Amino acid sequence: MIKYERAPDIAEIAKNVVDKLGMSYIDISRVWFMRSFGSKSRYTLARIHVLPRIMQRALGIPAQYVVEIITEKYNKLSEEEQIKTIIHELMHIPKSFGGGFRHHKPYVTRRTVELMFNQYKNL
Repeated sequence: MIKYERAPDIAEIAKNVVDKLGMSYIDISRVWFMRSFGSKSRYTLARIHVLPRIMQRALGIPAQYVVEIITEKYNKLSEEEQIKTIIHELMHIPKSFGGGFRHHKPYVTRRTVELMFNQYKNL
């Protein structure tokens, strides 16, 4: 059974990334960070979930995103790779911040994550 817990330390890193990289379109107060334990995922380090627009309308709430950190994989990464993982997940959030999702190609690629990470590192 998979267990989940809030990850305020990841939220702090993400807030720093958003601030440093000028990702002002991301309302960090509506992005939730969770750790999962017990995932059978083989290659996934983290994933982003979005509350679908139909649910937003039905519940009368604005867009919400959840970044799930898969603890067993993420914790084995170097600090640099952990930050790249967070950048990668945040890059999936579109500039409209409306509940949509940016796919890997052409937006979220190894190359674009590296460019963003190098920017982050140099600021």
